[in-house]
Amino acid sequence: MTADAAVKGIRELDDSGVILMLSSEPDPPYSRPPLTKGLWKNTPVEKIWKKTEEKNAEIRLNTTVKSIDPGNNTVLLSTGDKLTYEKLLLATGGKTVKLPFGDNGIIYYRTYSDYKKLREIAEKKNDFAVIGGGFIGTEIAAALTMNSKKVTMIFPGKLIGERIFPADLAEYVTSYYKDKGVGFITGDSVNTIEVSGEKKKLITENSKTLITDAVIAGIGIKPDTALAESAGIITGNGILVDEFLRTNLASVYAAGDCANFYNPLLGKRIRVEHEDNANKMGYFAGKNMAGAETTYDYLPFFYSDMFELGYEAVGEFDPEMEVYPDWKYKYKEGVVYYLAEGRVRGVLLWNVWGQVDEARKLIGEKGPFKPGDLKGRLPVKKEK
Repeated sequence: MTADAAVKGIRELDDSGVILMLSSEPDPPYSRPPLTKGLWKNTPVEKIWKKTEEKNAEIRLNTTVKSIDPGNNTVLLSTGDKLTYEKLLLATGGKTVKLPFGDNGIIYYRTYSDYKKLREIAEKKNDFAVIGGGFIGTEIAAALTMNSKKVTMIFPGKLIGERIFPADLAEYVTSYYKDKGVGFITGDSVNTIEVSGEKKKLITENSKTLITDAVIAGIGIKPDTALAESAGIITGNGILVDEFLRTNLASVYAAGDCANFYNPLLGKRIRVEHEDNANKMGYFAGKNMAGAETTYDYLPFFYSDMFELGYEAVGEFDPEMEVYPDWKYKYKEGVVYYLAEGRVRGVLLWNVWGQVDEARKLIGEKGPFKPGDLKGRLPVKKEK
């Protein structure tokens, strides 16, 4: 997604320059969010494709870059081929975090290939285990349940979203999932998986056993910085970039999940693993590669769908912050504000739509704010 957005940014300023995209995936660029959302709600598969090739860009799939030689502006492919560049974008994303005991038939859910594999199983089987209680885990658990599958979630925390939501909201969401029929093994983790025919037997750290037809894991990613590091590019929780998305090597840029950038609204460096950042950051990187000098001072938002619940959120989220919920209907519709040192640092728009820009402006205000000052600050509900 980041690379596709970069192509768009380049083409706004340069309609004839040679663009080559190298991807280890077997499929051309596509939108990732539908993999856990729309494609399970009958969104046609044709809707996910980015159609990057229509922007006069060459795409080489199933292709891996082995190394970068910044002194000679070349990249070496695993095939032995060597290519030259004038400007290079690293949109290497993240490496999937895996369990320490081998794959054992686990679907580490991240790509369109993973979706096709799980969809094929779901057409024949009924029992599924989902490891992880983050975005991927909660969304795919909801998607499978809405497709009449039996789902059990396993994660080390006690509640869904407990690292982001205030405790009472996390309790509500977890109860909501239980009411939808989702099973839980919480405060626990998978110790081993045994494969017997078409069945999988999961044994947890606390000696609980679960027999299932398929295992899906969504336990996060780590920024893929290996290629950058081997080329002498500075990293630290991602590839460090300046306000123009350049690395310490002037002709090399980075964007997307792998990039660590300074955000002036929050006053700190951040790394964001969400669609909005992938698209915006890639676009700005592409423009700057084509000659613009546009600063990336954008604060991305993220969103999630969980059955009939949904939210958009922008900023920082820590339930240990001072949290002020402004509910129109408790747990059904409202805005939750996260404050630190008298400033709004995060805004959670719970079943409230069309307010991200206003929330972003609020984060930029110096305050100081007391929680009561925020009552009714973002009151308007708009259609999703």
